[in-house]
Amino acid sequence: MTTYQEQEYDKGLDLTLWRKLFKYIVPYKKNVIWLAVIMAGIAGIDVIFPLMTRYAIDNFVAKGSVEGLWLFAAVYGLLVLIQALNVKFMAINSGRIETGVVYDIRRKGFDNLQKLSFSYYDKTPVGWMMARMTSDAQRLGDTIAWGMIDLVWGFVMMIGIAAVMLFTNIKLALISLSVVPILVLISSYFQQIILKAQRKVRKANSKITAAFNEGIMGAKTTKTLVREEENLKEFKGLTLEMYGASLKAAMYSALYLPLAVSLGSIGTGLAIWYGGNAVMLENISYGTLVLFISYTIQFFEPVRDLARILSEFQASQASAERILTLIDTKPEIKDTPEVLEKYGDVFYPKKENWPEIKGDIVFKNVSFSYKDGEKVLDDFNLSVKAGQSIALVGETGSGKSTIVNLLCRFYEPNKGEILIDGVDYRKRSQVWLQSNLGYVLQTPHLFSGTIKDNIKYGKLDATDEEIINAAKLVNAHDFIVKLEKGYDTEVGEGGSRLSTGEKQLISFARAVLANPKIFILDEATSSVDTETEKAIQETIQKVLKGRTSFIIAHRLSTIRSVDRILVISNGKIVEDGNHNKLMIEKGYYYRLYTNQFLQEQENEILGRSN
Repeated sequence: MTTYQEQEYDKGLDLTLWRKLFKYIVPYKKNVIWLAVIMAGIAGIDVIFPLMTRYAIDNFVAKGSVEGLWLFAAVYGLLVLIQALNVKFMAINSGRIETGVVYDIRRKGFDNLQKLSFSYYDKTPVGWMMARMTSDAQRLGDTIAWGMIDLVWGFVMMIGIAAVMLFTNIKLALISLSVVPILVLISSYFQQIILKAQRKVRKANSKITAAFNEGIMGAKTTKTLVREEENLKEFKGLTLEMYGASLKAAMYSALYLPLAVSLGSIGTGLAIWYGGNAVMLENISYGTLVLFISYTIQFFEPVRDLARILSEFQASQASAERILTLIDTKPEIKDTPEVLEKYGDVFYPKKENWPEIKGDIVFKNVSFSYKDGEKVLDDFNLSVKAGQSIALVGETGSGKSTIVNLLCRFYEPNKGEILIDGVDYRKRSQVWLQSNLGYVLQTPHLFSGTIKDNIKYGKLDATDEEIINAAKLVNAHDFIVKLEKGYDTEVGEGGSRLSTGEKQLISFARAVLANPKIFILDEATSSVDTETEKAIQETIQKVLKGRTSFIIAHRLSTIRSVDRILVISNGKIVEDGNHNKLMIEKGYYYRLYTNQFLQEQENEILGRSN
């Protein structure tokens, strides 16, 4: 299970946070304005209905007369019709605001995820990001759209009712509303404890999403290690944490609501007590008493709704804190404003200003350590000429992948420079460099879609002929055409319908199609069978010709023909030369190669004997 620690939030109602959120409403300001007008209209008509009732009691019931009844009925019916239309248009506008805001928040979040540096993904589990982009975003959209409805309606209702009550009979109004200050104090207290509880709920929800994602991604490992029962126990612990936090949040909300209702009932009781005496003393009419009873009930109805909205806003603030943290997270690796102005970024590249890459690469006094980690490289130096093929060999943790990641600018040196064609690569844009990279991973990732789609990711405007040529170049064409639908075959999620070797060849074709100047092969043959490895070896020699390339090698048989083999140990180059030179020196590379060769020979003999 993930050990990622989420940022803790401890602010009360954060107006700065809500101001940031409401900028997502700006594109829908017309809908918002219409919604505000409609809700004010709904609230206004709701205030008028008790006045209509008072008029009916005082003029028809008390007097026993029906004079003017038809006109009264017509006006009442017209108000009902207007109210029905108001509700219809309210639902339409709220729906547009909700779906639009959720879409914009998710788009903004996804947009930022594309820009964030590799270090963010190193420390942030997929499930935590998914929780923010799904449930947190939806909760925010719901609250902004529908919560705003209730807020506008509630405040207009309360202001309208209070104004009419005070205008009608100020003393009776003050007595009826005397419980409001107590309600404000109670609301303030519950606002704080509900927010704290909802934060725990959202945090627990993220843990569950992260664990659920890990459970799916690691299903094969779970089954082979027979960990189903243990995983279930761990997942049960997380769901119990969510259950406990949700129960506590619901309990606070459940306590708040009856307190608000009780105070409302006291206000109604005070209106009946004082108003009843006033009716008997003939200080007010019976219709006025009914008006005040209706108003006290109506006044505290939005108060009860506001109690619910308050709870929802606390939950939504917890969601807002989390998703805005994602949206506001800045990439650790950024181009300077001057570089962006000249060369553009990943979304708006200015390719007309891009200098062509030749491929000369220099690591100059480079030092690097991961955050909160020990130093991986210290005063590292390396010079590579354009078109050279370089193999990196060494134990796990020696710094091979770090060298490659720094070259690709997935990370940047803490000290020193990396020069490409004699220029510090920080004086060029990231998109310029990474558009000229071909990267083939040990475990290739394919996207859902067809084989053609996946190869085309390397060059979106590629023709079918270019796609086929790339596949032929890496010896993938033969197996592709044997499939039922050829290049239009669906690969499944993550390429699940293809073997590891087939996925590797397709990822190789994808990289080749982009015609990169710098090629990176990260143990690209370690997960494939011997036959596929031979095919990839042939491909490597053809594809890497004339390109600067770095190969992180596990199977040393694949790198015998490279120009230089660098043996890396503790972030230092301890051996440097081609295959023949290093074999003559009989150092680390010689011992490693000899052991691998003997092991492969033994496996081949045993395979034949079987």
